[in-house]
Amino acid sequence: MYFCHMDELNHINKKSASEVIAALGKRFKEYRIASRLTQKEVSEKSGVSVLTIRRFELGYSYNITMANFISMLKAIDFTDGIADILPEIPVSPYAMAKLEARKPKRVRHGKQS
Repeated sequence: MYFCHMDELNHINKKSASEVIAALGKRFKEYRIASRLTQKEVSEKSGVSVLTIRRFELGYSYNITMANFISMLKAIDFTDGIADILPEIPVSPYAMAKLEARKPKRVRHGKQS
């Protein structure tokens, strides 16, 4: 369930890092509330201070490291979404064709003596 306006993370390449962090903080707050967790509960589950969580949700980037962010996502049970941050690069059709060309057409076993 998404409550956040999608515009906040659209055109991300035109936004500064602090604007992206602010949008993620707002989005995180909505997920935390949807998970029915307080900032204190997230703090206890993640090991991240309540002050850091509060500041992040208000749009400040103080002490928000990648480790803190991942710990906070785990605390609200959003581990499935972590893999979506950087999905695997799809194999190009050209690379697939090269792999298919190298694939053996049949298997031969040498003569047994």
